[in-house]
Amino acid sequence: MAKDVVMIIRKTETVMAMLLVLLLVVSSQAVEVQEDQPIAAPVKEYLNFEQIIETAKKRVYPALVFVKPIREEFGSGEKKRAEIFGSGVIISPDGLVVTNNHVAEKAIEINCVLYNKEQVKAEIVGLDKETDLALLRLKLDEDAEPLPFSEFADSDLVSEGQFVMALGAPFGFDRSISLGIIMNAGRFLGFGSLYRYNTWLQTDAVINPGNSGGPLVNTEGKIVGINTLGVTIGGLGFSIPSNVVKDIVHRLERDGKVIRAWTGLRLQALKDFNSNTFIEGDTGVLVAGVEDNSPAEYAGLQAGDVLLTVGDIEYLGKYVEQLPSLYWRLADLPADQKVDITYRRSGRVRRTTLSPFLKEKFEGADFDCRRWNMTVKEISKFINPDLYFHRPEGGLFVQAVRYPGNAAKAGIRRNDIILRLGDTLGDMQQMDALAAIQKAYQRIISDKNREKKVLIEILRDGLPQLIVLDYRKDYDEED
Repeated sequence: MAKDVVMIIRKTETVMAMLLVLLLVVSSQAVEVQEDQPIAAPVKEYLNFEQIIETAKKRVYPALVFVKPIREEFGSGEKKRAEIFGSGVIISPDGLVVTNNHVAEKAIEINCVLYNKEQVKAEIVGLDKETDLALLRLKLDEDAEPLPFSEFADSDLVSEGQFVMALGAPFGFDRSISLGIIMNAGRFLGFGSLYRYNTWLQTDAVINPGNSGGPLVNTEGKIVGINTLGVTIGGLGFSIPSNVVKDIVHRLERDGKVIRAWTGLRLQALKDFNSNTFIEGDTGVLVAGVEDNSPAEYAGLQAGDVLLTVGDIEYLGKYVEQLPSLYWRLADLPADQKVDITYRRSGRVRRTTLSPFLKEKFEGADFDCRRWNMTVKEISKFINPDLYFHRPEGGLFVQAVRYPGNAAKAGIRRNDIILRLGDTLGDMQQMDALAAIQKAYQRIISDKNREKKVLIEILRDGLPQLIVLDYRKDYDEED
Protein backbone atom coordinates (compact mmCIF):
# COMPACT_ATOMS: atom_id res chain seq x y z
CA MET A 1 0.00 0.00 0.00
CA ALA A 2 2.86 2.43 0.91
CA LYS A 3 4.72 1.75 -2.37
CA ASP A 4 1.57 2.40 -4.37
CA VAL A 5 1.11 5.68 -2.58
CA VAL A 6 4.67 6.81 -3.26
CA MET A 7 4.32 5.96 -6.94
CA ILE A 8 1.11 7.94 -7.29
CA ILE A 9 2.59 10.98 -5.58
CA ARG A 10 5.64 10.94 -7.79
CA LYS A 11 3.52 10.73 -10.94
CA THR A 12 0.98 13.42 -10.11
CA GLU A 13 2.82 15.85 -7.78
CA THR A 14 -0.40 17.84 -7.27
CA VAL A 15 -2.32 18.72 -4.12
CA MET A 16 -5.51 17.27 -5.53
CA ALA A 17 -3.84 13.95 -6.13
CA MET A 18 -2.51 13.79 -2.57
CA LEU A 19 -5.97 14.49 -1.20
CA LEU A 20 -7.42 11.75 -3.38
CA VAL A 21 -4.75 9.27 -2.26
CA LEU A 22 -5.36 10.16 1.37
CA LEU A 23 -9.07 9.45 0.89
CA LEU A 24 -8.26 6.07 -0.70
CA VAL A 25 -5.92 5.15 2.16
CA VAL A 26 -8.48 6.05 4.84
CA SER A 27 -11.23 4.19 3.02
CA SER A 28 -9.14 1.05 2.53
CA GLN A 29 -8.12 1.07 6.20
CA ALA A 30 -11.73 1.32 7.25
CA VAL A 31 -12.62 -1.65 5.08
CA GLU A 32 -9.72 -3.71 6.47
CA VAL A 33 -10.66 -2.99 10.09
CA GLN A 34 -14.43 -3.57 9.66
CA GLU A 35 -14.90 -5.74 6.62
CA ASP A 36 -18.43 -6.69 7.75
CA GLN A 37 -19.54 -2.99 7.74
CA PRO A 38 -18.73 -1.58 4.28
CA ILE A 39 -18.91 2.18 3.91
CA ALA A 40 -19.55 2.23 0.17
CA ALA A 41 -23.33 2.71 0.50
CA PRO A 42 -23.21 5.58 3.03
CA VAL A 43 -20.56 7.39 0.97
CA LYS A 44 -22.71 6.96 -2.14
CA GLU A 45 -25.77 8.32 -0.34
CA TYR A 46 -23.76 11.28 0.93
CA LEU A 47 -22.42 12.07 -2.51
CA ASN A 48 -25.98 11.90 -3.95
CA PHE A 49 -27.54 14.10 -1.27
CA GLU A 50 -27.14 17.29 -3.28
CA GLN A 51 -28.85 15.57 -6.20
CA ILE A 52 -31.72 14.55 -3.90
CA ILE A 53 -32.16 18.14 -2.77
CA GLU A 54 -31.96 19.41 -6.34
CA THR A 55 -34.63 16.94 -7.50
CA ALA A 56 -36.95 17.89 -4.62
CA LYS A 57 -36.43 21.58 -5.32
CA LYS A 58 -37.28 21.18 -9.01
CA ARG A 59 -40.54 19.45 -8.10
CA VAL A 60 -41.82 22.22 -5.84
CA TYR A 61 -40.12 25.40 -7.14
CA PRO A 62 -42.52 25.84 -10.08
CA ALA A 63 -45.45 25.80 -7.64
CA LEU A 64 -44.01 28.49 -5.39
CA VAL A 65 -45.89 31.81 -5.48
CA PHE A 66 -44.79 35.29 -4.42
CA VAL A 67 -47.92 36.83 -2.82
CA LYS A 68 -48.37 40.64 -2.80
CA PRO A 69 -51.59 41.71 -1.04
CA ILE A 70 -52.72 45.31 -0.79
CA ARG A 71 -54.69 45.61 2.40
CA GLU A 72 -56.39 48.11 4.66
CA GLU A 73 -54.80 48.59 8.06
CA PHE A 74 -56.25 50.39 11.09
CA GLY A 75 -53.45 50.00 13.62
CA SER A 76 -52.06 53.54 13.33
CA GLY A 77 -55.32 55.27 14.27
CA GLU A 78 -56.47 55.75 10.69
CA LYS A 79 -57.25 53.53 7.72
CA LYS A 80 -54.28 53.10 5.43
CA ARG A 81 -53.50 50.98 2.42
CA ALA A 82 -50.26 49.05 2.40
CA GLU A 83 -48.67 46.42 0.20
CA ILE A 84 -47.13 43.53 2.08
CA PHE A 85 -45.21 40.47 0.96
CA GLY A 86 -45.69 36.79 1.60
CA SER A 87 -45.40 33.40 0.01
CA GLY A 88 -47.76 30.68 -1.10
CA VAL A 89 -47.84 27.38 -2.92
CA ILE A 90 -50.09 26.15 -5.74
CA ILE A 91 -51.88 22.93 -4.77
CA SER A 92 -54.07 22.31 -7.82
CA PRO A 93 -53.65 22.69 -11.61
CA ASP A 94 -56.54 25.19 -11.76
CA GLY A 95 -54.79 27.63 -9.44
CA LEU A 96 -55.71 27.04 -5.79
CA VAL A 97 -53.02 28.60 -3.58
CA VAL A 98 -52.39 28.04 0.13
CA THR A 99 -50.87 30.82 2.21
CA ASN A 100 -51.18 32.25 5.73
CA ASN A 101 -54.22 34.13 6.99
CA HIS A 102 -51.98 36.92 8.27
CA VAL A 103 -50.73 37.38 4.71
CA ALA A 104 -54.17 37.58 3.07
CA GLU A 105 -56.47 39.02 5.75
CA LYS A 106 -57.94 42.49 5.16
CA ALA A 107 -56.64 42.38 1.59
CA ILE A 108 -58.61 44.45 -0.92
CA GLU A 109 -56.43 43.26 -3.79
CA ILE A 110 -53.98 40.38 -4.17
CA ASN A 111 -51.35 39.94 -6.87
CA CYS A 112 -49.30 36.77 -7.21
CA VAL A 113 -46.04 36.34 -9.12
CA LEU A 114 -45.69 32.85 -10.62
CA TYR A 115 -42.57 30.83 -11.39
CA ASN A 116 -42.43 32.25 -14.95
CA LYS A 117 -42.40 35.85 -13.62
CA GLU A 118 -46.01 36.38 -14.70
CA GLN A 119 -48.14 38.43 -12.30
CA VAL A 120 -51.70 37.18 -11.82
CA LYS A 121 -54.52 38.52 -9.68
CA ALA A 122 -56.02 36.26 -7.04
CA GLU A 123 -59.23 36.19 -5.02
CA ILE A 124 -59.79 34.95 -1.50
CA VAL A 125 -61.67 31.66 -1.28
CA GLY A 126 -61.63 31.56 2.51
CA LEU A 127 -59.72 32.61 5.63
CA ASP A 128 -59.22 30.92 8.98
CA LYS A 129 -57.53 33.07 11.60
CA GLU A 130 -57.47 30.36 14.23
CA THR A 131 -55.12 28.15 12.22
CA ASP A 132 -53.58 31.09 10.34
CA LEU A 133 -54.41 29.58 6.94
CA ALA A 134 -55.89 31.12 3.82
CA LEU A 135 -56.98 29.70 0.48
CA LEU A 136 -56.69 31.79 -2.69
CA ARG A 137 -57.68 31.16 -6.29
CA LEU A 138 -55.65 32.58 -9.16
CA LYS A 139 -57.72 34.42 -11.77
CA LEU A 140 -56.56 32.58 -14.88
CA ASP A 141 -57.69 32.95 -18.47
CA GLU A 142 -60.19 30.34 -19.64
CA ASP A 143 -57.69 28.90 -22.09
CA ALA A 144 -54.80 28.91 -19.61
CA GLU A 145 -52.61 25.82 -19.40
CA PRO A 146 -52.79 23.73 -16.20
CA LEU A 147 -50.35 25.06 -13.62
CA PRO A 148 -47.58 23.08 -11.94
CA PHE A 149 -48.62 22.24 -8.40
CA SER A 150 -47.26 20.53 -5.31
CA GLU A 151 -48.62 17.51 -3.50
CA PHE A 152 -49.07 17.05 0.23
CA ALA A 153 -47.15 14.45 2.21
CA ASP A 154 -48.52 12.75 5.34
CA SER A 155 -47.27 14.92 8.19
CA ASP A 156 -48.03 12.16 10.70
CA LEU A 157 -45.03 10.31 9.24
CA VAL A 158 -42.64 13.22 9.84
CA SER A 159 -40.09 12.61 12.59
CA GLU A 160 -37.22 14.43 14.23
CA GLY A 161 -33.98 14.52 12.25
CA GLN A 162 -35.54 14.40 8.79
CA PHE A 163 -34.20 16.88 6.25
CA VAL A 164 -36.63 19.56 5.08
CA MET A 165 -36.50 22.71 2.96
CA ALA A 166 -38.33 25.98 3.58
CA LEU A 167 -39.23 27.78 0.36
CA GLY A 168 -40.50 31.31 0.00
CA ALA A 169 -39.81 34.92 -0.90
CA PRO A 170 -38.19 36.43 2.22
CA PHE A 171 -38.16 40.20 2.62
CA GLY A 172 -39.90 40.55 -0.75
CA PHE A 173 -36.90 39.14 -2.62
CA ASP A 174 -37.07 36.54 -5.36
CA ARG A 175 -37.53 32.87 -4.53
CA SER A 176 -35.16 31.30 -2.03
CA ILE A 177 -34.61 28.04 -0.24
CA SER A 178 -33.19 27.13 3.15
CA LEU A 179 -32.23 23.68 4.35
CA GLY A 180 -32.64 22.21 7.81
CA ILE A 181 -34.01 19.33 9.83
CA ILE A 182 -37.13 18.67 11.82
CA MET A 183 -36.23 19.57 15.40
CA ASN A 184 -39.60 18.60 16.88
CA ALA A 185 -42.49 16.97 15.02
CA GLY A 186 -45.20 17.93 17.53
CA ARG A 187 -44.38 21.21 19.26
CA PHE A 188 -47.27 22.70 21.27
CA LEU A 189 -47.65 26.49 21.04
CA GLY A 190 -51.30 26.88 21.99
CA PHE A 191 -51.17 28.40 25.46
CA GLY A 192 -52.91 31.54 24.17
CA SER A 193 -56.25 31.99 22.41
CA LEU A 194 -54.72 31.38 18.97
CA TYR A 195 -52.95 28.34 17.55
CA ARG A 196 -54.76 25.90 19.82
CA TYR A 197 -55.97 23.53 17.11
CA ASN A 198 -52.69 21.93 16.08
CA THR A 199 -49.16 21.14 17.14
CA TRP A 200 -46.32 22.45 14.97
CA LEU A 201 -43.35 21.21 13.01
CA GLN A 202 -40.32 22.90 14.52
CA THR A 203 -37.36 23.26 12.17
CA ASP A 204 -34.02 25.02 11.98
CA ALA A 205 -34.61 25.78 8.29
CA VAL A 206 -34.61 29.58 8.27
CA ILE A 207 -38.08 31.19 8.02
CA ASN A 208 -37.60 34.92 7.45
CA PRO A 209 -40.30 37.61 7.08
CA GLY A 210 -41.87 37.00 3.68
CA ASN A 211 -41.46 33.21 3.94
CA SER A 212 -44.86 33.09 5.64
CA GLY A 213 -47.26 30.93 3.66
CA GLY A 214 -44.54 29.14 1.74
CA PRO A 215 -44.14 25.36 1.80
CA LEU A 216 -41.93 23.24 4.01
CA VAL A 217 -41.06 20.23 1.84
CA ASN A 218 -39.35 16.90 2.36
CA THR A 219 -36.62 15.36 0.22
CA GLU A 220 -39.28 13.96 -2.11
CA GLY A 221 -40.47 17.47 -2.91
CA LYS A 222 -43.83 17.05 -1.15
CA ILE A 223 -45.36 19.54 1.27
CA VAL A 224 -45.08 18.54 4.93
CA GLY A 225 -46.08 21.94 6.30
CA ILE A 226 -46.83 25.62 5.66
CA ASN A 227 -44.23 28.02 7.07
CA THR A 228 -45.83 30.42 9.54
CA LEU A 229 -43.65 31.53 12.45
CA GLY A 230 -39.97 32.38 12.62
CA VAL A 231 -37.82 33.30 15.60
CA THR A 232 -34.80 35.41 14.66
CA ILE A 233 -32.82 34.58 17.80
CA GLY A 234 -31.90 30.91 17.72
CA GLY A 235 -33.07 30.35 14.16
CA LEU A 236 -36.26 28.50 15.05
CA GLY A 237 -39.06 28.07 12.55
CA PHE A 238 -42.57 26.66 12.95
CA SER A 239 -44.80 25.21 10.25
CA ILE A 240 -48.41 24.04 10.24
CA PRO A 241 -48.48 20.27 9.54
CA SER A 242 -49.76 19.28 6.11
CA ASN A 243 -52.58 17.11 7.45
CA VAL A 244 -54.03 20.13 9.25
CA VAL A 245 -53.61 22.21 6.09
CA LYS A 246 -55.44 19.62 3.96
CA ASP A 247 -58.40 19.55 6.33
CA ILE A 248 -58.69 23.35 6.53
CA VAL A 249 -58.30 23.72 2.75
CA HIS A 250 -61.16 21.27 2.21
CA ARG A 251 -63.42 23.27 4.54
CA LEU A 252 -62.49 26.63 3.06
CA GLU A 253 -63.08 25.38 -0.48
CA ARG A 254 -66.44 23.91 0.50
CA ASP A 255 -67.81 26.59 2.86
CA GLY A 256 -65.61 29.66 2.41
CA LYS A 257 -64.90 29.53 6.14
CA VAL A 258 -64.32 27.06 8.94
CA ILE A 259 -67.51 26.40 10.88
CA ARG A 260 -66.80 25.69 14.54
CA ALA A 261 -68.81 25.07 17.68
CA TRP A 262 -68.10 26.92 20.93
CA THR A 263 -68.33 25.24 24.32
CA GLY A 264 -66.58 27.77 26.56
CA LEU A 265 -64.19 25.11 27.87
CA ARG A 266 -60.52 25.86 28.52
CA LEU A 267 -58.47 22.70 28.78
CA GLN A 268 -55.25 21.85 30.57
CA ALA A 269 -53.12 18.72 30.50
CA LEU A 270 -53.20 16.40 33.48
CA LYS A 271 -49.43 16.71 33.67
CA ASP A 272 -48.75 20.36 32.83
CA PHE A 273 -45.07 21.15 33.29
CA ASN A 274 -45.66 24.75 32.23
CA SER A 275 -47.75 25.49 35.35
CA ASN A 276 -46.46 22.61 37.51
CA THR A 277 -49.95 21.14 37.73
CA PHE A 278 -50.08 17.35 38.06
CA ILE A 279 -53.29 15.30 38.25
CA GLU A 280 -53.19 11.55 38.81
CA GLY A 281 -54.47 9.38 35.98
CA ASP A 282 -53.79 8.50 32.35
CA THR A 283 -57.21 9.32 30.90
CA GLY A 284 -59.25 12.50 30.79
CA VAL A 285 -58.28 16.16 30.53
CA LEU A 286 -58.41 18.89 33.17
CA VAL A 287 -60.96 21.69 32.82
CA ALA A 288 -58.83 24.80 33.41
CA GLY A 289 -61.72 27.22 33.16
CA VAL A 290 -65.29 27.78 32.00
CA GLU A 291 -66.41 30.93 30.18
CA ASP A 292 -69.30 32.93 31.60
CA ASN A 293 -72.66 32.36 29.90
CA SER A 294 -71.21 29.49 27.90
CA PRO A 295 -72.62 26.04 27.11
CA ALA A 296 -70.10 24.53 29.53
CA GLU A 297 -71.35 26.76 32.35
CA TYR A 298 -74.96 25.90 31.55
CA ALA A 299 -74.00 22.20 31.68
CA GLY A 300 -72.69 22.66 35.22
CA LEU A 301 -69.00 22.09 34.45
CA GLN A 302 -66.44 23.83 36.64
CA ALA A 303 -62.72 24.53 36.70
CA GLY A 304 -60.98 21.54 38.28
CA ASP A 305 -63.29 18.93 36.75
CA VAL A 306 -61.62 16.17 34.76
CA LEU A 307 -63.42 15.68 31.46
CA LEU A 308 -63.56 11.96 30.65
CA THR A 309 -65.79 11.48 27.60
CA VAL A 310 -67.68 13.65 25.15
CA GLY A 311 -70.32 11.64 23.35
CA ASP A 312 -68.88 8.15 23.12
CA ILE A 313 -65.28 9.35 22.65
CA GLU A 314 -62.78 9.04 25.47
CA TYR A 315 -60.67 12.18 25.95
CA LEU A 316 -56.94 11.67 26.50
CA GLY A 317 -55.15 14.81 27.64
CA LYS A 318 -52.28 13.69 29.79
CA TYR A 319 -49.76 15.98 28.08
CA VAL A 320 -50.07 19.37 26.36
CA GLU A 321 -49.28 17.89 22.95
CA GLN A 322 -52.62 16.06 23.11
CA LEU A 323 -54.71 19.20 23.72
CA PRO A 324 -55.02 20.41 20.09
CA SER A 325 -56.82 17.26 18.97
CA LEU A 326 -59.27 17.66 21.87
CA TYR A 327 -59.96 21.31 21.02
CA TRP A 328 -60.50 20.21 17.43
CA ARG A 329 -63.06 17.61 18.51
CA LEU A 330 -64.92 20.13 20.65
CA ALA A 331 -65.01 22.58 17.74
CA ASP A 332 -66.41 19.87 15.46
CA LEU A 333 -69.37 19.12 17.74
CA PRO A 334 -72.73 19.90 16.08
CA ALA A 335 -74.03 23.25 17.26
CA ASP A 336 -77.28 23.41 19.23
CA GLN A 337 -77.39 19.62 19.64
CA LYS A 338 -77.06 17.93 23.00
CA VAL A 339 -74.05 15.74 23.64
CA ASP A 340 -73.51 13.49 26.67
CA ILE A 341 -70.57 14.35 28.94
CA THR A 342 -68.90 12.34 31.68
CA TYR A 343 -66.48 14.00 34.07
CA ARG A 344 -64.84 13.42 37.43
CA ARG A 345 -65.20 15.80 40.35
CA SER A 346 -63.83 15.13 43.84
CA GLY A 347 -63.13 11.52 42.88
CA ARG A 348 -66.67 10.83 41.71
CA VAL A 349 -67.76 10.28 38.09
CA ARG A 350 -70.73 12.41 37.04
CA ARG A 351 -72.79 12.92 33.90
CA THR A 352 -74.33 15.91 32.17
CA THR A 353 -75.34 17.12 28.72
CA LEU A 354 -73.87 20.04 26.80
CA SER A 355 -75.29 21.95 23.80
CA PRO A 356 -72.51 23.86 21.97
CA PHE A 357 -73.19 27.22 20.36
CA LEU A 358 -72.23 28.04 16.81
CA LYS A 359 -69.01 30.02 16.93
CA GLU A 360 -69.71 33.11 14.89
CA LYS A 361 -67.31 35.85 13.83
CA PHE A 362 -63.97 35.21 15.46
CA GLU A 363 -62.68 38.75 15.03
CA GLY A 364 -64.65 41.97 15.01
CA ALA A 365 -64.81 44.47 12.14
CA ASP A 366 -63.00 47.82 12.02
CA PHE A 367 -64.04 51.41 11.30
CA ASP A 368 -61.96 54.51 10.69
CA CYS A 369 -63.21 57.67 12.44
CA ARG A 370 -60.77 59.59 10.30
CA ARG A 371 -61.55 63.18 11.30
CA TRP A 372 -61.38 62.18 14.94
CA ASN A 373 -58.03 60.44 14.26
CA MET A 374 -58.91 57.09 15.78
CA THR A 375 -60.04 53.65 14.65
CA VAL A 376 -62.63 51.54 16.46
CA LYS A 377 -63.29 47.82 16.46
CA GLU A 378 -65.95 45.37 17.61
CA ILE A 379 -65.18 43.57 20.87
CA SER A 380 -64.58 39.85 20.36
CA LYS A 381 -64.92 37.42 23.23
CA PHE A 382 -62.13 35.37 21.66
CA ILE A 383 -59.62 38.10 20.71
CA ASN A 384 -60.37 40.67 23.44
CA PRO A 385 -61.38 38.65 26.52
CA ASP A 386 -60.35 41.43 28.95
CA LEU A 387 -62.61 43.95 27.21
CA TYR A 388 -65.37 41.37 26.77
CA PHE A 389 -65.37 40.87 30.54
CA HIS A 390 -66.68 44.45 30.89
CA ARG A 391 -69.04 44.24 27.89
CA PRO A 392 -70.28 40.64 27.55
CA GLU A 393 -73.26 41.88 25.56
CA GLY A 394 -70.88 43.19 22.89
CA GLY A 395 -69.67 46.65 22.04
CA LEU A 396 -66.87 48.73 20.58
CA PHE A 397 -63.40 49.75 21.66
CA VAL A 398 -60.71 52.13 20.46
CA GLN A 399 -58.34 50.05 18.38
CA ALA A 400 -55.75 52.79 17.90
CA VAL A 401 -55.28 56.56 18.01
CA ARG A 402 -53.21 58.64 15.66
CA TYR A 403 -50.33 60.76 16.99
CA PRO A 404 -50.67 63.68 16.71
CA GLY A 405 -54.44 63.75 16.38
CA ASN A 406 -57.70 64.96 17.86
CA ALA A 407 -58.50 61.78 19.81
CA ALA A 408 -55.04 61.66 21.36
CA LYS A 409 -55.24 65.34 22.27
CA ALA A 410 -58.60 64.76 23.97
CA GLY A 411 -57.10 61.99 26.09
CA ILE A 412 -58.65 58.98 24.36
CA ARG A 413 -56.50 55.88 24.59
CA ARG A 414 -56.14 52.53 22.91
CA ASN A 415 -58.52 49.88 24.38
CA ASP A 416 -60.98 52.45 25.76
CA ILE A 417 -64.48 50.95 25.50
CA ILE A 418 -66.94 53.35 23.82
CA LEU A 419 -70.23 53.39 25.72
CA ARG A 420 -72.19 56.39 24.44
CA LEU A 421 -71.79 59.30 22.06
CA GLY A 422 -73.65 62.57 21.45
CA ASP A 423 -73.74 66.37 21.66
CA THR A 424 -74.95 66.62 25.27
CA LEU A 425 -75.66 64.26 28.15
CA GLY A 426 -79.34 64.36 27.24
CA ASP A 427 -79.00 63.09 23.69
CA MET A 428 -76.20 60.53 24.00
CA GLN A 429 -76.79 57.27 22.11
CA GLN A 430 -75.59 53.78 22.99
CA MET A 431 -72.68 52.56 20.88
CA ASP A 432 -73.30 48.81 21.07
CA ALA A 433 -72.58 47.92 17.44
CA LEU A 434 -70.30 49.04 14.62
CA ALA A 435 -73.29 50.20 12.58
CA ALA A 436 -74.26 52.58 15.40
CA ILE A 437 -70.97 54.47 15.43
CA GLN A 438 -70.75 54.47 11.63
CA LYS A 439 -74.16 56.14 11.42
CA ALA A 440 -73.43 58.62 14.21
CA TYR A 441 -70.03 59.53 12.80
CA GLN A 442 -71.37 60.18 9.29
CA ARG A 443 -74.22 62.31 10.67
CA ILE A 444 -71.91 64.41 12.84
CA ILE A 445 -69.17 64.91 10.24
CA SER A 446 -71.64 65.85 7.48
CA ASP A 447 -73.29 68.56 9.65
CA LYS A 448 -71.39 71.69 8.57
CA ASN A 449 -73.28 73.97 10.97
CA ARG A 450 -72.51 72.19 14.23
CA GLU A 451 -69.71 73.03 16.61
CA LYS A 452 -66.91 70.60 15.90
CA LYS A 453 -67.05 68.86 19.24
CA VAL A 454 -68.55 65.56 20.35
CA LEU A 455 -69.16 64.11 23.83
CA ILE A 456 -67.97 60.52 24.27
CA GLU A 457 -68.48 58.29 27.29
CA ILE A 458 -65.78 55.65 27.56
CA LEU A 459 -65.04 52.83 29.99
CA ARG A 460 -61.40 52.57 31.07
CA ASP A 461 -60.20 50.01 33.57
CA GLY A 462 -63.80 49.40 34.60
CA LEU A 463 -64.52 53.09 35.31
CA PRO A 464 -66.73 55.31 33.08
CA GLN A 465 -65.40 58.70 31.95
CA LEU A 466 -66.77 61.56 29.86
CA ILE A 467 -64.45 63.05 27.24
CA VAL A 468 -65.03 66.04 24.99
CA LEU A 469 -63.42 65.40 21.62
CA ASP A 470 -62.63 68.63 19.81
CA TYR A 471 -62.05 67.93 16.12
CA ARG A 472 -61.76 71.44 14.74
CA LYS A 473 -58.20 70.77 13.67
CA ASP A 474 -57.87 68.79 10.42
CA TYR A 475 -54.62 66.85 10.63
CA ASP A 476 -55.08 65.48 7.10
CA GLU A 477 -54.88 69.01 5.68
CA GLU A 478 -51.62 69.58 7.53
CA ASP A 479 -50.18 66.44 5.95
